[in-house]
Amino acid sequence: MAMSRPHPASEAPAVAPLDPAVYRDLVRRALDEDVGAGDITTDATVAAHARAHGIFLAKAGCVVAGLDVAFECFRQVAADPHDVDITIYRHDGEWCEASATIARISASARTLLVGERTALNFLQRLSGIATTARRFVNEASGRLIVLDTRKTTPTLRALEKYAVRAGGATNHRVGLYDGVLIKDNHIRLAGGVSAAVAAMREHRPDTGIEVEAQTLADVDEAVAAGADIVLVDNMTTPDICEAVRKARGRDKTVKVEISGGVTLERMRELAATGADFVSVGALTHSAPAIDISFEIEPD
Repeated sequence: MAMSRPHPASEAPAVAPLDPAVYRDLVRRALDEDVGAGDITTDATVAAHARAHGIFLAKAGCVVAGLDVAFECFRQVAADPHDVDITIYRHDGEWCEASATIARISASARTLLVGERTALNFLQRLSGIATTARRFVNEASGRLIVLDTRKTTPTLRALEKYAVRAGGATNHRVGLYDGVLIKDNHIRLAGGVSAAVAAMREHRPDTGIEVEAQTLADVDEAVAAGADIVLVDNMTTPDICEAVRKARGRDKTVKVEISGGVTLERMRELAATGADFVSVGALTHSAPAIDISFEIEPD
């Protein structure tokens, strides 16, 4: 199936900016990893007083995400963060055609050279997630809410979930602390679906409960136990349709989330099942980095 083009910039969803406190330390550690005791090539070949400017150039069509994180790389490298002058042409969440200029940065030439790779690593990775998310959202055509998962790069979850939002998809649980999902292992250890749901209701009576179901019998049990959402895991499309029928037939408030085996090619088929949500681990664990270059010229 041909891959649909993501929304153009005029249709980009608004995305609230990240709190700099979320990424400052991540950037610091990433720079330490790359720069170490210093950039020996730049120190030897570029004068300390030299000035330059660089542009982030999209080499492929993409949804931009992570600009503030990339800019922070240069600010932390610079002797004076105010010496880094930034012009933005495409904002996070906007679609960029190939060859589009995303942003321009003017600073010390050494600042640009030292910060370049780390800035690109963040920008390419996060733009890749945003672009992948936008493609899934497009294929859902408003009939399914596209959710992410906890399958994120360790320590980068806040950034990667931000990129998901920039792409127009929706964050599921941020972590184990802010949502309930009773999975197969919980069910086995708790002594069954009913026991797990009852224990959860007693522990957190006002919290919505989602229960994983791997068979249609599991769906029946989850609905009967009082689940608010049933997550149908790795089911065939006909079984998903039947799961939706069971959930709607027993209790009109029970929602259905599809998980497992979700690909871009299946999205239109899954959107026609009547389910409410689809969770896609590939948004974060398999999104390819976007080809973005940083072209530097002397002032």
